Amino acid sequence: MEMAQLKFMVPLLLVLLCLIVPQIQAHDVHYCDKKVDYDVKVKAVDISPYPVARGKPAKFSISATTGEAITEGKMMIEVSYFGWHIYSESQDLCVETSCPISTGDFVVSHSQVLPGFTPPGSYSLKMKMYNGSNSELTCITFDFYIGFASSVADS
Repeated sequence: MEMAQLKFMVPLLLVLLCLIVPQIQAHDVHYCDKKVDYDVKVKAVDISPYPVARGKPAKFSISATTGEAITEGKMMIEVSYFGWHIYSESQDLCVETSCPISTGDFVVSHSQVLPGFTPPGSYSLKMKMYNGSNSELTCITFDFYIGFASSVADS
């Protein structure tokens, strides 16, 4: 694998890992601004398997609720490693869930194979969700830790 490909894959996989791991511990998920009444309320985040194994597929699901229908939108993701910004990404919301999203409960799900060389340590993830008019629907942050060893035995 070429160095350029590795430089692209590492941040992408770290972002996806960040989305997965923090959601497992919903009590560690915080809104970016506690004074804002966001239109989308995040209820829980589930990660499977947990803990996430480097080099193995992982699935994360963010359960949320909305007071208004969403016909299109995007998610902006920022990842930090030990406080240093390492990656940003924009994803089409309708690729991660079915649009239109009706008023009420919905789930944003994503599966990703995380690289086996993901460095251990403390990560932070910030996810902002926007509607088609670019109005911010929610903003959450959470911290997570990637350990030194995989908890899933290799086959």
